[in-house]
Amino acid sequence: MTMKKWFLVCAALAVAAGVAPKFFGPAEESFAEERVPPPSREAVQYSYAPIVKKAAPAVVNVYVRSRVQTFDSPFANDPFFRHFFGNAFGHPSERVLSSLGSGVIVNREGLVVTNTHVIKGGSDAAIRVALADKREYDAKVIAQDDKADIAVLKIEGGDGNFPFLPFDDSDSLEVGDLVLAIGNPFGVGQTVTSGIVSALSRTEIGQSDSQVFIQTDAAINPGNSGGALVDMSGRLVGINTMIYSQSGGSVGIGFAIPSNLVRVYAESAAQGRKVEKPWIGAKLEVMSREIAEGLGLDRVSGAVVTRLYDNGPAAAAGLEAGDVITNVDGVEVLDARAVYYRLTTKGIGQTARLTVLRNKKPVEIALPLVGAPKPGKNDAKNLSGNHPLDGARISNILPSVADEFDLDDIGGVVVTSVRDGSTAQQFGFQPGDVIVAIGKEKIANVDAAESALEGRRQLWQISVKRGNRVLQLQVPG
Repeated sequence: MTMKKWFLVCAALAVAAGVAPKFFGPAEESFAEERVPPPSREAVQYSYAPIVKKAAPAVVNVYVRSRVQTFDSPFANDPFFRHFFGNAFGHPSERVLSSLGSGVIVNREGLVVTNTHVIKGGSDAAIRVALADKREYDAKVIAQDDKADIAVLKIEGGDGNFPFLPFDDSDSLEVGDLVLAIGNPFGVGQTVTSGIVSALSRTEIGQSDSQVFIQTDAAINPGNSGGALVDMSGRLVGINTMIYSQSGGSVGIGFAIPSNLVRVYAESAAQGRKVEKPWIGAKLEVMSREIAEGLGLDRVSGAVVTRLYDNGPAAAAGLEAGDVITNVDGVEVLDARAVYYRLTTKGIGQTARLTVLRNKKPVEIALPLVGAPKPGKNDAKNLSGNHPLDGARISNILPSVADEFDLDDIGGVVVTSVRDGSTAQQFGFQPGDVIVAIGKEKIANVDAAESALEGRRQLWQISVKRGNRVLQLQVPG
């Protein structure tokens, strides 16, 4: 051991013993004080064990069994035969696939939160939850949101006295705080890893407009999804959901859904209702360098109001096109997703206080949070009949629907859902598809779509806008 290393070790022991080392003055006196042994083992030993004992019993393994259709053929892996002969040689079969993830019990009655991608493909009867004490129960899905990647399960059976983790305020986290990740990586059994909060308010990787993530370097691996991110008080601050990795293993960049958003879904599910996100009646865009320069701003930060809907809450509150939202309730927001996250966790019926930059000057706005206007009787319909859209539900593109599916158009018809096993699903229609035309007839609303689908045709021609592309579907009648 070098003199430098020996000196640092002695200094660390002295600090643990409560003896402040003297780094200036006679060397003999300084080293004599630093070499005093610590008064107890506890003075030099720190353990996460008390936190783990408190939190681990509420973290569960989630097992999902799903049936998938496959095709067995001796030529299945030969691209030549598959290209020219398809499924002509072989026979269909069914396989049972098992997947494994984690979850967290959040109340005494057995409410479990996890990720939707953990339970993907599983029926209610195929989901099983295993507790840390080896008890196992069936569970059913009572709520899920694919965009937010949050699912809520209810354990069936038991004594109604399950161990659970209380929520903590994820907004109280700071970069550098110690956290523990608890889950079942690679199916090896419950595992605890430690780390720090590496970053907050990560939005670049989200799929939903309200997704904001906590970044941590606590090791998260496959199987940890849906597990707990716990603070030093043993309370839940996040649900581990994904990692950044080129190898499939942890490289110290993991992401968790903040507990404040998870709590909204858990409480709503417990009350038997869906999460209703506030509708502000405005279109928000991410600030870009070009927009910042055009507005004369020196920071590329905030959410730009690009469009207001007539009679919407934002217009009534005094927001204007070109305003840049920089704070919500005193918390800085870096982009549009951060704004939507703040409003969603605030909740309908509340009032959010926005700080916006208008002509480079701050302006305070009180924005009431309300639900989106409900579609009228003729604004949405389920389609049925002898046509390719049988089993699809379509809606006029109202402002609230345009916000939900991130559509720029405010006229036309959008597919809002597709029934499993329906004709529409078989032809590949998806929620968010905009029906542009049926045959030579342009579709302006639901009534026009229903009228165009009446009767029989030798050839159905349907134009569908999906994202930035227009797809042409041709199906024999």
